[in-house]
Amino acid sequence: MKKLIALLTGLFSIGASASDYAIGQVWEYKTREGEIGSRLYIVHIDDHEKIGKIYHIFVDGVAIKNPHIEGGVQDVLPHAPVDEKTLELSLTKMVGTTKQLPDISEGYSIWKEAFDSGEGGVFNISISQIIEYIEQVVGQNA
Repeated sequence: MKKLIALLTGLFSIGASASDYAIGQVWEYKTREGEIGSRLYIVHIDDHEKIGKIYHIFVDGVAIKNPHIEGGVQDVLPHAPVDEKTLELSLTKMVGTTKQLPDISEGYSIWKEAFDSGEGGVFNISISQIIEYIEQVVGQNA
């Protein structure tokens, strides 16, 4: 399932440029209805020769329908690779910084392997669209 999502992110690839976004920032963003308290964490940043900066984010406070887990609703997006356009489309207010970052290592390593082999990509759509997309993919594979 996670490999499928990593591979599908290649459909949304685009270049990014330098910005003031930094590891440890916590942001409010344009959420889906009912997810107003959701927050986005910038957990890791890769510099890519062709794409530019790739931001690895974690999002909490979501309600992703997921028939593969107990209860059927996932409350976090544990990892998503995004470009600067995604952040610009989505972020509304920085609410702080943290040194205690969520662990994205599992999702990151799956993405990195797919990306390095040319099978993974980077999202360049809004965070709410990413969440919708993930929800659709997970639901199709039920």
